[in-house]
Amino acid sequence: MIKRVLAMAVAIAATSPMLFAATGVHRVKLFPNGTPDGPRQGQLPTLDIYLPKDNPTHTAVVVCPGGGYVHVVAGPEGKVPAQWLNKHHVAAFVLRYRHGLKGHHLYPQPIDDGQRAIRYVRYHAKQFGIDPQHIGVWGFSAGGHLAGAVSTHFDAGRKQAKDPIQRVSSRPDFTILSYAVITMREPYVHKGSRLNLLGKHPSPALVKKMSDELQVTAKTPPAFIYDTDADTLVPSENSVAYYLALHQHGVPAELHIFRVGGHGTHLGQRNALLKVWPKLLARWMAGMGWMKYQGIKPQLPHSR
Repeated sequence: MIKRVLAMAVAIAATSPMLFAATGVHRVKLFPNGTPDGPRQGQLPTLDIYLPKDNPTHTAVVVCPGGGYVHVVAGPEGKVPAQWLNKHHVAAFVLRYRHGLKGHHLYPQPIDDGQRAIRYVRYHAKQFGIDPQHIGVWGFSAGGHLAGAVSTHFDAGRKQAKDPIQRVSSRPDFTILSYAVITMREPYVHKGSRLNLLGKHPSPALVKKMSDELQVTAKTPPAFIYDTDADTLVPSENSVAYYLALHQHGVPAELHIFRVGGHGTHLGQRNALLKVWPKLLARWMAGMGWMKYQGIKPQLPHSR
């Protein structure tokens, strides 16, 4: 595995300086020459790259940890899901996006970082052994809002851009949402995430723009959504709203809301009733052709 990572570093070092961890996972700067709008309190967004031993479906997932847009929960909502994806022969890219101090206006920097992450993986798809049309995004909590924003605010690439990475599409091919913040509107908004992303007095237009459920179209990627009914921090109405928006626009979606479990249940490892949910995700991904799992064959989404 380490030899493969080193070989990958050589292949893409021309555009991405590398910082290596002792585990063999390596980190790349998303903007090697500095972010176009400057750093956020000295922060520069990065990707931690986890490559599986083999990747028969040539799939990659950009993982967006949560943290209320004030920090990044990179362990249980970054490293752990990345290792789960690798175990199931899928490449993972954990995004450490720019975040801020409580109450400081942060938009649009995290969204820019999420879009850049999708472009980065797609631009380097050949070197990573990835199908450029098999790139998903997975978000937890506020990282789920980021994943939803990236899934509803994308473009085909800016063909005249000097940076070749900016010339490729930022659209994910699928979305995974775990107890995600979705809306910026009352009464179901997570007020801390809205405060940290949009500031104290965001305009109604910006609130609408950053309410993911209001930005869904027929071109929004398919989604798998996990939540719990006992989550009082980010109510499950967030997940329901996004699912209904997808359903109304004819976008394939699967929603699972469990009776038990508060906010931040990660992969459900500590709860016997919740730890089944990653298996449901694996079955969904296999059915869509993005993972090999228990002999499940891909099935075309039902058209309505």
